Amino acid sequence: MSTSFTKIARFLFFLVITAFLNFHTTLARRLIQATTNYSLVLGLRHSRTTLLTPKSLSVGSSAKVQSESFAMMEPLRAVRDGYLIPLYLGSPPQVIQVYMDTGSDLTWVPCGNNLSFDCLDCDDYRDNKLTAAFSPSHSSSSARDLCSSSFCIDIHSSDNYIDPCAMAGCSLSNLVKSSCSRPCPSFAYTYGAGGVVTGVLTRDTIRVHENIDVSPNLTREISNFSFGCVGSSYREPIGIAGFGRGTLSLPSQLGLLRKGFSHCFLPFKFANNPNITSPLVIGDLAVLSGHEENLQFTPMLKSPILYPNYYYIGLEAITVGNSSSSEVPLSLREFDSHGNGGMLIDSGTTYTHLPEPIYSQLLSTLRSVISYPRAQDMEMRTGFDLCYEIPYTINSNNKTSREDLDFLPSITFHFLNNASLVLSGGSHFYAMGAPSNATVVKCLLFQSMEDSDYGPAGVFGSFQQQNVKVVYDLEKERIGFQPMECVSAAVSHGLDDRKP
Repeated sequence: MSTSFTKIARFLFFLVITAFLNFHTTLARRLIQATTNYSLVLGLRHSRTTLLTPKSLSVGSSAKVQSESFAMMEPLRAVRDGYLIPLYLGSPPQVIQVYMDTGSDLTWVPCGNNLSFDCLDCDDYRDNKLTAAFSPSHSSSSARDLCSSSFCIDIHSSDNYIDPCAMAGCSLSNLVKSSCSRPCPSFAYTYGAGGVVTGVLTRDTIRVHENIDVSPNLTREISNFSFGCVGSSYREPIGIAGFGRGTLSLPSQLGLLRKGFSHCFLPFKFANNPNITSPLVIGDLAVLSGHEENLQFTPMLKSPILYPNYYYIGLEAITVGNSSSSEVPLSLREFDSHGNGGMLIDSGTTYTHLPEPIYSQLLSTLRSVISYPRAQDMEMRTGFDLCYEIPYTINSNNKTSREDLDFLPSITFHFLNNASLVLSGGSHFYAMGAPSNATVVKCLLFQSMEDSDYGPAGVFGSFQQQNVKVVYDLEKERIGFQPMECVSAAVSHGLDDRKP
C-alpha cells in the first residue's frame, strides 16, 4: 500500500510540475509576444540617385571586388542619398518609398501622379524610378485632415488652436464654439538644407510591414494616419518619414516611440542593392537588446526653444590617430540662452558638418600626419577639402589588400559621458574613382558647417554612422553607439536575401 501511495504521490507531483512549467512557458510566450507586439523590425534600403554608386564592371575574376572598392567618376553635384522605408497607404494600399529622417517630424509623400507632382530644381532626379506618387482619389479611406486637429495645429506651428481654423476661413462664432469642420489649410514645411515642400494634411490608413524572413511577419496598421500630401517641392524629389520626437512623426503615430528605436546602416558599397537592407528596430526591442554592456551611451540634449523634437548630443573632442585630442567649441556641447548649439544626429544629412574653427583644425591635423600626395584636381571637381592619392593593391587571391585601410589615420569622436566612437574604415575617407597606376583617390567626407551661429552647431551625418549600431533610448534620454558589422546584423534579423 505504501508503494501505491508513493506512485500516486509521484504522479500528482509530476502533474503539478507539468502544470507549473506549462503555465510559465505560456506566460513567457505571452510576454515575448507582448514585447514583440510593441516592436517592428524593418529593412532600410540605401538609395543613391546620383553619385558615389559603385560602378558595374565587365565580368571578370576581380570585377566584384573592384566594384565594391570604388565608385563614381563624374564631377560632384548635389547628391540625393538616404535610407528608404516602404509605406502602404490607402485602401487598397499604394506602396510609396520614403526616406527615413531623424531630423524632422512630418511624414509626407508625393501626391497626384508622376506628372502632376512638381519638383523644382530636381533635374538630377527626373529619371528616378523611386518617385512614385500617392493618389488620394484611388483610396476609399482618404480624407483631408480638419483644421481643429492637433496635427494641423502642429504643422502650422501654432500655440493657439484657433489659428489654423481662422486661416481656413471659419466664422468667429464657429471658432468660439470649436465647431468648425473645415479642412486644414495648406502648409509649407522647410528643411535645413534649403528644401521646401508644400501640400495639404491628409488622413488615411497606413500599414507598415516587417520585411524579415520570420513567420508570422508583423503589420502595424493605423486607420487615421496623418501625413502630408505634397503637390510641389523644392529639391525634395522623394517623400520622407519623419522620425523626430513630435506627434506627427511616423513612430509616434505608430505608438512605438515610448521606448525608442535603433538602426545599423550598411556600408555605402551596398547602396541600391535590393537583396540586403539595413536593420531598423522600432519599439521595445530596440532598447531591450540585452547587449547594453557593448554600447556607449551619451546623454540626449534637448533644446527647449529651437527644434525641441530633434535629437542632439554633445561633442567634447576629436582625436586623429594617436595624436592628442582637440577640444571642440563649447557650442557643440551645450545650448546658448537662445537655444542654439549642440550636435544634431541626423539620418537625413549625408556628411558630418563641423563648425569653425574645429573644422579647419581637423583638416590641419590630418594634413600634418598624412604624407601622401594631395589630389587637388579631385578637390576642385568634388568640392571636398582634402583628397589624397592612396596606394592601392590587389593580392594574389584577387581580393583587395587591406593594407590601404591602414594608410589613413583613424578619427575618434568623444561625446559627453566619456562615450567614444572610432569611425569605421571607409566612413571618413572614401574612394572617388577607379584605381589608376596602383593608387586610388580618397577624399575626406566632412564638410564645414555654415551659419553655425543659429540652430545646431554641427551635424553627425549618416555617412559617418556606417557600421555602427545607433540606439535612440528615449525612455532614458540617451543615445548609444556600438561599432559592428551591419551586414552581420542584417543577417541576424533575416534581412539578407543574397545568394551564397
